[in-house]
Amino acid sequence: MKLLLLSNSTNPGESYLGYSKHEIKRFLGNKQLKVVFVPYAAIRFSYDEYENKVNDSLREVGISVTSIHRFGNPQEAIKEADALFVGGGNTWKLVRMLHDNNLMDIIRKKVGEGMPYVGWSAGSNVACPTLRTTNDMPIIDPKGFDTIGLIPFQINPHYLDDNPQNHGGETREDRIMEFVTENPEMYVVGLRESTILSYENGNLRLIGSRPARIFKFEKKTVELTSNDDFNFLLE
Repeated sequence: MKLLLLSNSTNPGESYLGYSKHEIKRFLGNKQLKVVFVPYAAIRFSYDEYENKVNDSLREVGISVTSIHRFGNPQEAIKEADALFVGGGNTWKLVRMLHDNNLMDIIRKKVGEGMPYVGWSAGSNVACPTLRTTNDMPIIDPKGFDTIGLIPFQINPHYLDDNPQNHGGETREDRIMEFVTENPEMYVVGLRESTILSYENGNLRLIGSRPARIFKFEKKTVELTSNDDFNFLLE
């Protein structure tokens, strides 16, 4: 498999996918690939707008995508794609649409055969076994919590350490600790913004200058950097 799982799409003061576009280009290589884009996580803007936004950003590095909504048969679109991009937005809606279009198994099979997969935010969530470490509000019935399961651990994108002033509720860490308490066999990676998990040539690594936070039931929570080994998460 080849996976590039981004925490986020945009940093303050940067263009869309600005911090990641050159890494995406390196990941895909110099071949002209037929890239299918899944925009199903979009809620308050159209799939056309989402496709244009991605193309406007990636044009600089010579990449263009075609949104899956332009194909008469979404399943055939995945089967014929050279690479797949899955965008961020609302994870619950994304999962519902993947179920409605019967795409989970096809994506799993194609990526398992070597088709490169690039996801950001919700697109990284659905590479996990379930959607249950998303930050999104459940605005729609997803028809089940199981997702594509390209990796055996969970990601919490946009991971935040901050506890806002005058906020008396649970922190992000509290919420993740609740998850690992209920799911003691599962690791969760708190993936901070501007960071990426890459899986290539059988090796999982962190890209970016910020560390990732690793959660596991009854284990000390640790911070790992791009210099550390992440392959234990695949066991």
